[in-house]
Amino acid sequence: MNRRTFLAAAAGAAVRPSRPNIIIFLADDLGWADVGFNQSEIRTPHIDRLASEGVRFNRFYSYPLCSPTRAGLLTGRSPMRLGVGYHVIRPWLDYGVPLNEHFMPESFRAAGYQTAITGKWHLGHSRRHYLPNARGFDHAYGHLNGMIDYFTHMRDGGLDWHRNGVSVEEKGYSTDLLAAEAARFIERRDRNRPFFLYVPFNAPHTPLQAPEEMIARYASISDKNRRIFAAMVEAMDAGIGRVLGVLDREGIAANTIVLFLSDNGGPVAQGARNVPLRGAKGSVWEGGTRVPAILRWPGRLRGGQTSEQLISVMDVFPTLAAAAGVQPANKLPLDGVNLWPEISSGGCRTRENILLAVETQRAFQYGLFHREWKLVSEWPVKGGEPQNHLYRIDEDPEEQHDLAAKYPAVVKDLAARVEAWRALYPAGGVRAASNPPQGWKAPAKWAEAARS
Repeated sequence: MNRRTFLAAAAGAAVRPSRPNIIIFLADDLGWADVGFNQSEIRTPHIDRLASEGVRFNRFYSYPLCSPTRAGLLTGRSPMRLGVGYHVIRPWLDYGVPLNEHFMPESFRAAGYQTAITGKWHLGHSRRHYLPNARGFDHAYGHLNGMIDYFTHMRDGGLDWHRNGVSVEEKGYSTDLLAAEAARFIERRDRNRPFFLYVPFNAPHTPLQAPEEMIARYASISDKNRRIFAAMVEAMDAGIGRVLGVLDREGIAANTIVLFLSDNGGPVAQGARNVPLRGAKGSVWEGGTRVPAILRWPGRLRGGQTSEQLISVMDVFPTLAAAAGVQPANKLPLDGVNLWPEISSGGCRTRENILLAVETQRAFQYGLFHREWKLVSEWPVKGGEPQNHLYRIDEDPEEQHDLAAKYPAVVKDLAARVEAWRALYPAGGVRAASNPPQGWKAPAKWAEAARS
């Protein structure tokens, strides 16, 4: 340890806040089999380090698409209530998470935390009060929409790169820039206060772009999409390593809770892998919703564990708040539950009535978890009777044995629960729409285009 590192560690130890810091790393479109600890050929040493030093979740569920997961993560409430349960917020939509919803960083900020986001937002961009700085983040950096160009930071011809709501032109690969900003935030923090840092990478979401030298590392992979995808994942892993390195140098790793997860399953056509799970991004099958996830807190959680606790993205807010001793300040009831007692003790709680959903071109698809059961229910968009599939998901994680015909009473009960969730969706909520309206044109600068 050199003198500078020693002094930083000593200073950090001297003024360490009583509450733990929080970091959430969110990957974008990372598949189940796209990390080293799940036997991927992609090199992810820093994510694997988190897995060896923390608790791996074998049954962590996100929504099948970007915006729904981000909404559920940051509010602790079902995206079905928020109007973003079926699809993402497209660039041409004037929609955001409703303003009466309370965001997780608001609770942490009220408890004295410094709060920051460095990455992809995707929860509303058309109005200033939808943007991160209005939803609990002291510092915000990155992009508002999804699917930006990794090098130019453009979306549909407009610059989508900002710092605190002001567009900025910067050179560099977006994954590297986001990690660098996260590291700077930690280095420049007020050391007398804990911090809450949300790092939602846009990697490895399309467009498939990576530095050429990184792609060359995967020359042995014959499939071009998989080759570039692998390079994007490794670049993200390097960014995570950069942030973890700052924690080590500052001497605050032991007082920092780190959560890593993906926002949905991987898109197989774009190079992701979800084996042995069925399905992919955009579906409620396990391959679209069961994601790699890790929670690390050195000294408080024994490393190298694998938890079988079913945990949803909606549970993150109440669970992290409980771990940090922060009282959630929401007024509307949370759909997620506090699973810190189970995670910290190695126990498991039976879960009930957890719904995931997505709209495809032909159907509304729902996945409902209730005790040992999972119901997959598909409702035709144009009307008609739903098609139901039933699985004992603990025994059949690959969803190969449909038990719907054998247990009609269970199907009836779970289908009624799905209908109750369906009824919660607001009339003006986001729906699937692949094309912009006629005459739509992106603004030259996305951040400045947000209206007051």
